Amino acid sequence: MRAGTFHIITFGCQMNVHDSQWLTAALEKQGYSRTAMEEAQLVIINTCSVRQKPEEKVRSALGRIKTATCGSRDVCVAICGCVAQQLGKKLFEYSPQVRLVAGTDGIAAMPQTLLELLEAPAKKLVLLDFAPAYVERPQLEIGGASAFVAIMQGCDNFCAYCIVPFTRGRQKSRQEHEILEECGRRLARGAREITLLGQNVNAWGKDNGQGSFAGLLRKIAALPGLERLHYITPHPKDMTAEDARVFGELPVLCPRLHLPLQSGSDKVLAAMRRRYSSREYLDLVETLKNARPDIALSTDIIVGFPGESEADFLATLELLRKCSFVSSFSFCYSDRPGARAALFPHKIPPALQQDRLLRFQAMQEEITEKWLAGRVGQKALVLLEGKSPRQADGQESWQGRDEYGAIVHVPVNEAFAGQMIACRIEAARRHSLVGRQEG
Repeated sequence: MRAGTFHIITFGCQMNVHDSQWLTAALEKQGYSRTAMEEAQLVIINTCSVRQKPEEKVRSALGRIKTATCGSRDVCVAICGCVAQQLGKKLFEYSPQVRLVAGTDGIAAMPQTLLELLEAPAKKLVLLDFAPAYVERPQLEIGGASAFVAIMQGCDNFCAYCIVPFTRGRQKSRQEHEILEECGRRLARGAREITLLGQNVNAWGKDNGQGSFAGLLRKIAALPGLERLHYITPHPKDMTAEDARVFGELPVLCPRLHLPLQSGSDKVLAAMRRRYSSREYLDLVETLKNARPDIALSTDIIVGFPGESEADFLATLELLRKCSFVSSFSFCYSDRPGARAALFPHKIPPALQQDRLLRFQAMQEEITEKWLAGRVGQKALVLLEGKSPRQADGQESWQGRDEYGAIVHVPVNEAFAGQMIACRIEAARRHSLVGRQEG
């Protein structure tokens, strides 16, 4: 172990990735350097509680840290994020190495707090209070061709299966001028692509009387140097006709949208408290495709929600067919502590949940493969992100994503890393494409 070193373990969503990137930059600014877990003085676990068994993942990570560091009390472990917000001081019982528990609003104070703990080895602290407004963090010099920019945090929807309002707090929108300033800084540092983040991103501004989400998109799209703009994750009930129209108006707004459906059954959607019907969702999809006919949609699906019948599940398959999602994240329902659905009767047996999940995923695979095959012969702009995991025929290959969000492997060398290159799609794999550089 060397003094002045840290290691971060990140679970979960892009917001957690964004938080970990900021923590990394903040600690590096204070003179710390990233290193392997075995050599780290600080080890941070950034947690997610959305999916199954989040506590087990934290316990497993703590076990790995104990093994890697020989259980040294000189190692300061911090647990932050949603599981930290949910379990609080209980996490101190998991390992004597845990000395900081920081909730989702406490992350901004973590860099300074960690330094305090290093100066007082017997001290333990918690940062669990929710702030009344969005907590601005110091703007740090974070580079890279692709940038995440948070524009809001929390959620006011209280869907029956979800604990985000309890772990991320109520909705808090960031001030527009702060968003534009950060986007400008990231572009000046070399970013060519920006992804806006929020638990209910298209509800931005509704809690503090700011302008429309579509208006914010237009202002960001006008910033010099921006080549691509994305956002995640919107809620269908908050997506306006104007939000859909801008896909046809803004050239930098990529024709890819992740639009969570969760279920195709009106009965299940009502029980989930999603506040839209299957017909309203389909109408929204039609509006989006009218604005941008080539838009590629992806989604989230929960199968086996309490009370889901076979007919309800078949309705989900029907919407999958009608919407032709290019990909989806699909999961079996599981109780989340504190969420309303945990109290619902008529739980679906795990074996039946798994059967439905496999049936859904089989249909999704067919649709995805057909969409990928249809891309062969088309031109694409690919922002290269890293070396392809599989190198073929002794020729170096790098991968990135095209404007539709598809992974594309291109036979080029590392000199092209972080660049946007034009290529033509030559082949389709099961979950990705192969392209060749043009021009």
